[in-house]
Amino acid sequence: MAITKEDILKALSYVEEPDLGKDLVTLNMIEDVQVDGKNVSFTVILTTPACPLKDLIRNACVNAVHAMVDKEANVTVNMTSRVTSGRGDTSEVLNGVKNIIAVASGKGGVGKSTVTSNLAIALAQSGARVGLIDADISGPSIPTMFGAEQDRPLMVQGDHGKNYIQPVEKYGVKMMSIGFLTPADGAVVWRGPMASSALRQFISDVEWGELDYLLLDLPPGTSDIHLTMVQALPVTGAVIVTTPQKVALADAVRGLQMFRQPQINVPVLGVVENMAYFTPAELPENKYYIFGEGGGKALAEKFDITLLGQVPIVQSIRESGDAGTPVVMQNDSPASGVFKELAQAVAQQVSVRNATLAKTKPVEIKS
Repeated sequence: MAITKEDILKALSYVEEPDLGKDLVTLNMIEDVQVDGKNVSFTVILTTPACPLKDLIRNACVNAVHAMVDKEANVTVNMTSRVTSGRGDTSEVLNGVKNIIAVASGKGGVGKSTVTSNLAIALAQSGARVGLIDADISGPSIPTMFGAEQDRPLMVQGDHGKNYIQPVEKYGVKMMSIGFLTPADGAVVWRGPMASSALRQFISDVEWGELDYLLLDLPPGTSDIHLTMVQALPVTGAVIVTTPQKVALADAVRGLQMFRQPQINVPVLGVVENMAYFTPAELPENKYYIFGEGGGKALAEKFDITLLGQVPIVQSIRESGDAGTPVVMQNDSPASGVFKELAQAVAQQVSVRNATLAKTKPVEIKS
């Protein structure tokens, strides 16, 4: 009996997307089904190019066709992606940006900017369109992390004669930071309203274009800047960065609880435990828990959120950050793989969030 497109779609209706809990056909993830005798091909539209379940889904599709249609069929599965968006606002602000991810920490010195930089590049390496706002006005470090201290954004003329700032782009990531606009050795001493005003300009006066993910590298703690961002933008979710020791975890809890306040209610995508353990280069299999063990995991379990990743203390992470070439670009480094897995985990949580929770809108905080 000849194979038909209907046969293929029926078989694929039994293949479930593991994260979303529904089958690929119901989720409209199957396109371009082609049948030529025993040669079968179709395209699976993933929810992110950084999908960690790509091979699992591909194998499940092939097995379903062989089991339910024809065990001798030659099955070709083409994998592509269409990043989902959870935006429910009708605002013109950043209307080309699908997902806005806040990266926060309760205290300084936990490596939040290092995590954000490597996460942004890893997402870009997967094929996503990525932007990054350095929202730490008083301590901007993104220009240094990207080796872009001397770069300056350009001014371009947009529609209706309005001038826009063209963000600096490096390693596939579009960036904006106060560090691009001030001398490297100068201090930015601004009161809260001035800092908030500058960040609003990063949002409204920068030509970001079409992006799958825009990361916000927030300053430590909970401040005016955090409120400005959730009020000005429909934030998809927040990533909390901490280290394992007790004092950092206590502050991370405060940061997490800020996003969970009823009047803010930004979903927390998960927690990243940075400096989780020390691994010396000459003993790559050894792990020394200098700051304690399992703190990030315990935090994730307590608040029922995902432990997105555990980043080790590796000398190359510090050296590459100082050199302006983040470690995720070094394919021979074990730390590079850690950040790529982190990017997959974050993208995965964004897809789940967009499929299961209410649409995102800017927060309205009443005084």
